[in-house]
Amino acid sequence: MTNTLIVGAGSAGCVLAARLSADPARSVRVFEAGPTFPTRGELPVELLDPSHLPIGPESRLVWRYARNLVRGKLIGGSGAINGSYFIRPPAVDFTAWSAVAGARWSFDSVLPTFRDLEDDKDFGNAPGHGVGGPIPISRTSHFARFSAEFARRCAVAGFTEIPDLNMSGANRAEGFGPVPLTVSLGSRAGPAVTHLYPAMTRPNLTVTSATTVTRLLLRGTRVIGVEWARGRERGRTYADQTVLCAGAVESAALLIRSGIGPEPLLRALGVATVRPAPVGAWCTDHPEIGVEFPCDEPDEPAVPLEYVLHIDDLELRPYTQMFTPGLRRIGVALMHPESTGELTLASADPSVPARIDQRYLRGERDRARLREGAALTADLLGRRIGPVDDSWLRANLGTSQHLSGTCRMGPAGDERAVVDEQGRVHGIDALTVADLSVVPVPLRRGPQAATVLLAASIADYMVV
Repeated sequence: MTNTLIVGAGSAGCVLAARLSADPARSVRVFEAGPTFPTRGELPVELLDPSHLPIGPESRLVWRYARNLVRGKLIGGSGAINGSYFIRPPAVDFTAWSAVAGARWSFDSVLPTFRDLEDDKDFGNAPGHGVGGPIPISRTSHFARFSAEFARRCAVAGFTEIPDLNMSGANRAEGFGPVPLTVSLGSRAGPAVTHLYPAMTRPNLTVTSATTVTRLLLRGTRVIGVEWARGRERGRTYADQTVLCAGAVESAALLIRSGIGPEPLLRALGVATVRPAPVGAWCTDHPEIGVEFPCDEPDEPAVPLEYVLHIDDLELRPYTQMFTPGLRRIGVALMHPESTGELTLASADPSVPARIDQRYLRGERDRARLREGAALTADLLGRRIGPVDDSWLRANLGTSQHLSGTCRMGPAGDERAVVDEQGRVHGIDALTVADLSVVPVPLRRGPQAATVLLAASIADYMVV
């Protein structure tokens, strides 16, 4: 029997598997629903190209949900197909996180883990940074024309340039700067590359692809393994400890299908209640407004984001790629929305996608901030974009693909909490969740850095 079974070889699962299997006495098995590739050298070229986002309608490497929400479905998860953005959440986010989940999630407590993870090629010797860690971090030195022009306009508008957006303790800093990227020698360096592949030769680590975990196996309130499907094959695998790293959508959906969730929803699905829990009752994401304008300049091969501008809870993103031919886009993302969403299931059938109601733009303050951000973008570009009213916002609304919080972290007495400060599911033995689903507060930056931090931290708790 396996000591530790990990569901999902995404960003969190790669980090967790590598750290736990470092102990030769612990057997680790990973189930991944999407494809895996035996070695790094067998990864398709497009997965190593940081300028390529393989998420279009033709891609078979993503989970798809309503309203154009996608998540990575392959070894490395979303970290294998994203834009390589790696900006730490500011200290204020960890202050809020630790207020909910305890002092171990304060900025001072997590900073050593950030340092150990990093190999920062530009600022590794600066306070709060690291050299020699598994994750290479660098900033672009030769910028695409659109990125360079955006930076020039930010400077002319009076914004401060911040060379290191990961500076220790950075807290709501207003300014623009080059994006820290997980790129090494021109190749995307997601967690599969930095963590899982270096560990794949260990005899105590097994990674199995094209295997969808459909339900948890429980004996009373103790998880003893999982049921899975692989093509037409069905099976069970038993383990001493099960860890969900399937992401904010699929980890929550798996709990609900297994009888751990809101009782009214479980009754509606015909699923026997094992443990009432507020799974899916609270989640958050970053709504993003796309401000587009005509441009005749062709695309240049580049990572999607080379510069960003932070203005309190707004992030302005000058995308190097044209999502619509002939149109340049600046994304205006609200990084600390007041509106929160909900995840539910329409069916207990694992093949039916979960439903995510983001509830974007529900709050007046959220709408006001996005209007302000869109107007600022127009001023920055010296262009008119028409009346920026609520109808315009809805017509140009998108998502940053940063869903989190469906299995919220907090103490047992917290009516919104699903897991404790170590990711252990309240009231259920031998079950941990270690991915973005447990983050209990909105994060003011893209979540990749927080994901690997979270997985590394929970892995450390598990080996103590």
